[in-house]
Amino acid sequence: MIVVNLDVMMAKRKLNLSQLSEKVDITLANLSVLKNNKAKAVRFSTLEAICAALDCQPGDILEYVPDGKK
Repeated sequence: MIVVNLDVMMAKRKLNLSQLSEKVDITLANLSVLKNNKAKAVRFSTLEAICAALDCQPGDILEYVPDGKK
């Protein structure tokens, strides 16, 4: 399974969900779905915008965890 560690990067950058939502220009609801590992997919353009806003790499946000490991 793919785990979204968006909350970890947001904490490192001292940003809350509302601030990131404004920087990335996506709705708070959609960003919340992603942050809470409820998203089924993410567009590359969204991932690119998040990485730019958080000054990070996609691997800092997305992590592969074999089933049953987390």
